[in-house]
Amino acid sequence: MKNDNLKALVRYAMLIALTTVMTMVIQIPTVGTEGYLNLGDMVVFLAALILGKKGGFIVGGFGSAMADLLTGYTHYVPITFIVKGLEGFIAASLLETKIGQRRPLIATSIAGVFMAFGYFVPEIFMYGKAAIASIPGNIMQGLLGAITSVVLYTALKRTEGFN
Repeated sequence: MKNDNLKALVRYAMLIALTTVMTMVIQIPTVGTEGYLNLGDMVVFLAALILGKKGGFIVGGFGSAMADLLTGYTHYVPITFIVKGLEGFIAASLLETKIGQRRPLIATSIAGVFMAFGYFVPEIFMYGKAAIASIPGNIMQGLLGAITSVVLYTALKRTEGFN
């Protein structure tokens, strides 16, 4: 039992760290909202695929918020924690359905679109009409994360040591 707990803890820690790093490695500033596009969604969805709802929320929330904190986007930390945490939770919840199990790309894509609108709502209050400019980029970011995570997860499942 202790070995299973340790294995889970290591997976959480590695995926949180990987989310933080992938969010920080490439940052493309968005017009009008002082935000940025990144590759962190890929790891959030990977966590949802591997760890389920709880893991998707924890990895998405903590990993993404940590990246905002470390890169100076402190005004986004609470928003990111909630939006990215829910993104991972929603993806994992949808992945538990029959459709999600057969077509994981649909589940992760829906969660990615949620993320775009999840940021849009608070950004309306922060930036007014300029918040609309962030929607297309965030949708593209979510869809890129959805595609890459499903491809990576499919490849990982085929390896011998991945359980």
